[in-house]
Amino acid sequence: MAQPQSKKIFFENLSGAGKAIAVLTSGGDAQGMNAAVRAVVRMGLYVGAKVYFIHEGYQGMVDGGENIEEASWESVSSMLQVGGTVIGSARCKEFRSHEGRLKAAHNLVQQGITNLCVIGGDGSLTGANLFREEWSGLLTELVEQGLIEADAVQKYSALHIVGMVGSIDNDFCGTDMTIGTDSALHRIIEVVDAIMTTAQSHQRTFVLEVMGRHCGYLALVSALACGADWVLIPEMPPEDGWEDKMCQKLSATRSRGTRLNIIIVAEGAIDRHGKPITSGIVKDLVVKCLGFDTRVTILGHVQRGGTPSAFDRILASRMGVEAVLALLETTANTPACVVSLCGNQSVRLPLMECVQMTQEVQRAMDGKRFEEAVKLRGRSFENNLKTYKLLAHRKPESELPISNFNVAVLNVGAPSAGMNAAVRSAVRVGISEGHKMFAVSDGFEGFSKGQIKEIKWADVGGWTGQGGSLLGTKRTLPAKHVDKIAEQMREHNINALLIVGGFEAFESLLQLYEARSTHEDFCIPMCMLPATISNNVPGTDLSIGADTALNAIVETCDRIKQSASGTKRRVFIIETMGGYCGYLASVGGLAAGADAAYIYEEPFDIRDLQANVEHLTEKMKTSIQRGLVLRNENCNENYTTDFIYQLYSEEGRGVFDSRKNVLGHMQQGGAPSPFDRNFGTKISAKAMQWVTKKLVETFRHGRVFANTEDSCCLLGMRRRALVFQPVVQLKGETDFVHRIPKEQWWLKLRPLMKILAKYKTSYDVSDSGQLEHVVRNRPKESDASVAM
Repeated sequence: MAQPQSKKIFFENLSGAGKAIAVLTSGGDAQGMNAAVRAVVRMGLYVGAKVYFIHEGYQGMVDGGENIEEASWESVSSMLQVGGTVIGSARCKEFRSHEGRLKAAHNLVQQGITNLCVIGGDGSLTGANLFREEWSGLLTELVEQGLIEADAVQKYSALHIVGMVGSIDNDFCGTDMTIGTDSALHRIIEVVDAIMTTAQSHQRTFVLEVMGRHCGYLALVSALACGADWVLIPEMPPEDGWEDKMCQKLSATRSRGTRLNIIIVAEGAIDRHGKPITSGIVKDLVVKCLGFDTRVTILGHVQRGGTPSAFDRILASRMGVEAVLALLETTANTPACVVSLCGNQSVRLPLMECVQMTQEVQRAMDGKRFEEAVKLRGRSFENNLKTYKLLAHRKPESELPISNFNVAVLNVGAPSAGMNAAVRSAVRVGISEGHKMFAVSDGFEGFSKGQIKEIKWADVGGWTGQGGSLLGTKRTLPAKHVDKIAEQMREHNINALLIVGGFEAFESLLQLYEARSTHEDFCIPMCMLPATISNNVPGTDLSIGADTALNAIVETCDRIKQSASGTKRRVFIIETMGGYCGYLASVGGLAAGADAAYIYEEPFDIRDLQANVEHLTEKMKTSIQRGLVLRNENCNENYTTDFIYQLYSEEGRGVFDSRKNVLGHMQQGGAPSPFDRNFGTKISAKAMQWVTKKLVETFRHGRVFANTEDSCCLLGMRRRALVFQPVVQLKGETDFVHRIPKEQWWLKLRPLMKILAKYKTSYDVSDSGQLEHVVRNRPKESDASVAM
């Protein structure tokens, strides 16, 4: 695939000189808004523009005065980890009137502001677009009233608008994920995990009500992430008679030995006739029909609170920089746009196309066209719903297809959070497809010893929230046990193999492919799902477990930085895991607001270290109190963590002192994040459907025989798409000595981290978003659903 021509922006020639950019947050607050504000301010200052805060949203724009304040580099320090919005947000009735917008225009012109970055929901962005359309007329009125000079109309002739969607509801069409949604899911899953322990103790049923207004995204994805027994969302109300079906499902779950039930209700849930279904109604129904001890928990505004997740910080930082680039490139004829995320790719979409599509969803729901509403929400939402139905509701044995195929699933390599969710998904989808599923304990070592047993639907109940590997995993490669593994495959008549693991799993699949020439037992469909905290597997942008590790790093860095508050100036040197892959150090550095991140992929010498120390020293002499430096464990064999710590301690003497911390295996442990649970669940379901398809295609003369390259694949996420790639074709993309891909997408994020840390550097925008149009249904293969 031809690579887009790289166009690099340099500090010296990317000019926002003479431009004034204002940033405001409007409507409901969302975690990550501060990260977006910080990125807009620092990128704006980096390109030479003046940047202004507008406090209290549109109300501050209408009131003017001190509400419009020029921002400095230091004014956005220490806000990355803060929830909500530090510049304030308010609902403003006055801005809805012509007189209010006239006042706002006057206040902006007085400061020379003609570029607005609006962070909010669809109402806030619609208001911004109306303001833009009326702009020239408003200026003419201001001249007529003698409030501004006549030449101001020409000088400030166009108002440029770029929007970023900040909303925990994820109800805005055109983007896979809005700022704040992932953090809200973290709050929900934290509560569900905590509730599950008490529910199990007392054999209780819990009904949880989550936010989302008229959008069921939070309810649906949290149900998928915790394996809830039932979920009620407004886009797909339950069929008439749902009460009996739900109670039968809860009763059947209990009869299989489960001690608890979880039901999740979206706050806007309705039945087919538009009648609200509240958490109280559901509780009374369960008590009346089943007599179960039932409790209701309404999460409320706790979902909006707390620190932003690593995902939200990275998303907001990328979108904030993208918004400034969009404002610099806009012309008088450019429509107002929204910067958003599609898969792992930044995109720009016409604001009003997104708003109109979002409004269409509501019209479809009002008209009881629920299937249309689900499709309009986007393919990611639709896939979430299909996957939930597939995994939560077991078909009766009589309705299952009979395939007579045996599929084995195993974990290989180091454990990573989300592996168990992937195995659960594989087992349940496999059973739904009519296969007999087998679990292999302890990777290929266990395989060679015959540690293989059939695994049933109920056996994987409650697995989504468990960290580590419940099957057991080893780093052992199959090459030295090929004969024994082939023997076990014959004995158990294994027709397909699903491997969940990291770089060792990739190497294992290559070895099994090569063993096909001597052992026909391996001429079966084989698929691998990347699962490693290091994110070092070729053929995929993201791996299961990496998000959980990033959150562990970011949370620890926040605490470490906070430990220095109120003391003298201090720099922390933090060592991260990852082998030779610098993903955790680089992306963790971006999310935690690091000043530098040392990695193997970007060689450095003593001069670079000295320059970093001098840069930090200069910053510390102003108002910055804390510095953060991340180091990948294998970035350089000589410049060790101890060496860097001692260098910073010596060179910073008199200005700051230093501390070091090796994070170690805490990055590998803990409950999986919502992202990893859902990413693992969804790609595993997709992999099992691929396995079924390949089994049918390769079944000839009473046996499965698959020996082509495309029957031995890795399922990875590439930019916007989930792609099955033959492992043989990925060999050329791999550095086997250092166990990393030769090209890694996240290296393009490193200059962004440096810019936000006040370094003068080049920034490659070959991947920056280009203006596209909103499409109702993207082609099936383009749904990466990276954002769950």
